[in-house]
Amino acid sequence: MPKLLLVRHGETDSKSSQRYWGRTDVGLGPVGLRQAEQLRDRLAVEKIDCIYSSIMRRALITAQTVAAFHHLPVTGCPELREIDFGKIEGLNFSEVQTHFPEIARMWTGLDTGIQYPEGEGLAQLEERIAEFRARLCNHDHEQTIMVVAHSGVIRSLICQLLNLDMKSRWNIRVDLASLSILDIYPNTAILSLLNDTSHLVDKCRTL
Repeated sequence: MPKLLLVRHGETDSKSSQRYWGRTDVGLGPVGLRQAEQLRDRLAVEKIDCIYSSIMRRALITAQTVAAFHHLPVTGCPELREIDFGKIEGLNFSEVQTHFPEIARMWTGLDTGIQYPEGEGLAQLEERIAEFRARLCNHDHEQTIMVVAHSGVIRSLICQLLNLDMKSRWNIRVDLASLSILDIYPNTAILSLLNDTSHLVDKCRTL
């Protein structure tokens, strides 16, 4: 299996760093567009053979920004979309604590049995990620594959590839426009880079 470049999309025009956006198809804001360009510059020296992306606009635009430089198409994958937060969509943590205290308690208790009201549960997300992994079997070990997705998706994918318990996802941080790298071998995987944002010059404070 190939080398994986795992990229989280940039900041959205609805502040994805502050609110829970899953099924809502928000786009990139000005900061996010600049972050996508900085990712493009960071990855300019990489040999990339294939690019997969969530079908959500925030991820697709990030992927397309990098893909244009490498003259590659972007393959949209529905299974890479972020978890559906249901009634929690668009809320921040304080609002979740007020209106859905049981969900907040499950978060702080690292409960993997969580099911969002009128949305998905972590088990459903894990099933989707497992479906995506089947695509990776179509690539040989010499290829480099970029995957552009969301925080929850990337954390789940890392846990599955490293054979970690689902609960470990809560211990992995994936910031906006970050880069993580996994080297995949027949019987194991090695995480060689996690949540790197060194390419985000001044963290876009000049914007």
